[in-house]
Amino acid sequence: MGVLMQVEFFNTFVLNNFKSHDGQNGDRSSGDLKFITRCSTGGSRQRPAWTDGIDIDEFGVDRGKRWYIEESRIRGGFNNTSIDQGVRAYINEENIFQEKRINTLIYSGVYNSRTGVNNTNVFSIADDITKSLDISYGSIQKTYAEETNLIVFQENKIHRALIDKDTIYTTESGTQTQAGAAVIGQFVAYKGDYGISKNPESFAIYNYRKYFSDKNRNAIMRLSNDGLTEISRYGMQDYFRDRLSEINNNFENNNITATKFSGGVSGDISVSIIDFSQDISVGMSIEGQPGYITYCEKVGSPPLESWNILYSETFTSNLPSNIVILYKTRGKIIGGWDIHNKNYVVSLQKNPNQVSTDDTTYKTLSFDEDINGWVSFFTYKPNFTFSNLNKFYSIQNYKLYEHYHKNVADDTRGDFYGVRKPSNITFVFNAQPSITKNFNTVFYEGSNGWEVESFNSGFTGQDPNPDTVTGGYVQSNDSIISIKSYDEGSYVDANTGYTLRAGFDRKENRYVANLRNNSAAASGEVLFGAQMSGIKGYFATVKIETDETTQLGGPKELWSAGTNYVVSSY
Repeated sequence: MGVLMQVEFFNTFVLNNFKSHDGQNGDRSSGDLKFITRCSTGGSRQRPAWTDGIDIDEFGVDRGKRWYIEESRIRGGFNNTSIDQGVRAYINEENIFQEKRINTLIYSGVYNSRTGVNNTNVFSIADDITKSLDISYGSIQKTYAEETNLIVFQENKIHRALIDKDTIYTTESGTQTQAGAAVIGQFVAYKGDYGISKNPESFAIYNYRKYFSDKNRNAIMRLSNDGLTEISRYGMQDYFRDRLSEINNNFENNNITATKFSGGVSGDISVSIIDFSQDISVGMSIEGQPGYITYCEKVGSPPLESWNILYSETFTSNLPSNIVILYKTRGKIIGGWDIHNKNYVVSLQKNPNQVSTDDTTYKTLSFDEDINGWVSFFTYKPNFTFSNLNKFYSIQNYKLYEHYHKNVADDTRGDFYGVRKPSNITFVFNAQPSITKNFNTVFYEGSNGWEVESFNSGFTGQDPNPDTVTGGYVQSNDSIISIKSYDEGSYVDANTGYTLRAGFDRKENRYVANLRNNSAAASGEVLFGAQMSGIKGYFATVKIETDETTQLGGPKELWSAGTNYVVSSY
């Protein structure tokens, strides 16, 4: 309901939304918005009739409520146009509500740095400045401007639209473009029912190729000049089907238990986390305290690891010795372009770093366009990855790391975020797959410093579980313990004084080792001597990795690997 009042020269409207005694907004009797007139010419002030329990200022305005000021003349100018009596849309709006349009784009006025025109904060309702897509394809998750096109990624569909021009369809079934009045032209869908789901963080681009994930369809996608391609099908379809289904896009409540050992009420404290696999990050909050963490830094390493924390608010009281840090997380699919190796790198994270940095919570791998396939797994779990100029970077817990950095004095190969892990390669020996073999030796050509972490045959049978408590059946196969590298496996014989090798031995830069079976003998298997040698099976899976002592952090090359075998005698 509008309010009619006499307005004098240079008057100012002070509008305030009062809270009445019955808990309703507006006047105690009518429920309308209360207008208070303050006259610069000495006119009287109108005050509300009730003031008990309300902090009222000298103008009758409740200090605890938001209030607004509006001049009667445009910009408050001396001879500027004054408002007239009557209904005004910007003054009187009976139904104030917010509309959330998840499938709609809106654009503002132009910005021109040459003329100084900046209308980026202007959204004129007189112009048609919105473009909507089909709501059945879900919400808009990401937009990307490519030259004169705008690519729009919905959860279940991808469209492109022309910018500042329209498409004209000719009678010869062709298309032409012409300048149009609309900023965003007609939307044209890419062929294929693919979207970006709710993982815009998986998007990466290099030249005209765009990469992203579609969790809803268990796919990793590439968008290029030839349209959409499901690159997860290149030898990894089953893998991505299983891994992507494990990622939950819904936010979940989590907490970290920590022990405070220094700090007061100022918001600057030091804590120690009980579970070292978890990390603290900006945005988390302390249970029972308003505000959030604005800065945090890890100090030391387990078991003397601690965190220095800055908080946005002063603590209401001294914190107890044991505190709980609260946060919300969801699964993420983080993508980035590796300019160094020309690879698309994607990290599938069931839980982010704050929940756990354990190897079981993530898988990071890369796709190479040169071979059209997935080439490598990595042992780092980033929060964000990107390339700048000719270097590849990642961010982990708000710290920036440069990858492929070479320091002659302190080589850091295999060192990610201060943690060194061995590099490894897994391959399969499967010559003559229909013949049962006895693998006797393993050899490789390359650098010193490789060791065999595991050598397992395929399953050779299914037998009842000897553990009567567990019950059921178990698969049996042959395996070894491990084979040490050339340096780590060397020892001096106490009798002869010669240096012998318990692992790989070397001849003409070829490293060779015997395979000693560590499995229990199967029923009916013939044993010769005190030890059983060789790995029996149709095929064998081998994992070879760098050791912990040989030129630590230096380059390791592996050119080829092989095995000697004979046909099994049973």
